[in-house]
Amino acid sequence: QVQLVESGGGLVQAGGSLRLSCAASGRTFNNNPMGWFRQAPGKEREFVAAIPWVTGRTTYADSVKGRFTISRDNAKNTVSLQMNSLKPEDTAVYYCAASPNDSGTYASPQKTDYAYWGQGTRVTVSS
Repeated sequence: QVQLVESGGGLVQAGGSLRLSCAASGRTFNNNPMGWFRQAPGKEREFVAAIPWVTGRTTYADSVKGRFTISRDNAKNTVSLQMNSLKPEDTAVYYCAASPNDSGTYASPQKTDYAYWGQGTRVTVSS
């Protein structure tokens, strides 16, 4: 059974930093894209960042470019999201996701391309 477990969420003041981690179990995703999405209250789940197994070709939502960094450790089957210069509008539940397919150097920003999801970790940024 595949499981993705996120950790690292919490309450932080605007301008602060948090690091989210996601540990995968049940199978390895070394050749598969992994990503982070978020869902704010009353809004749809939206793309944040994604990374293929070729770690140099990451993609980011425009709203987080320059502030967030996604990385992965294939040896540990984990993916992380370093979030700096946090803003109140970053407040959301953050979800880790993994694609079931090996897509080479491309990491999709479409949530429909991800089949495995974690339970989410809440991030609250106070002003």
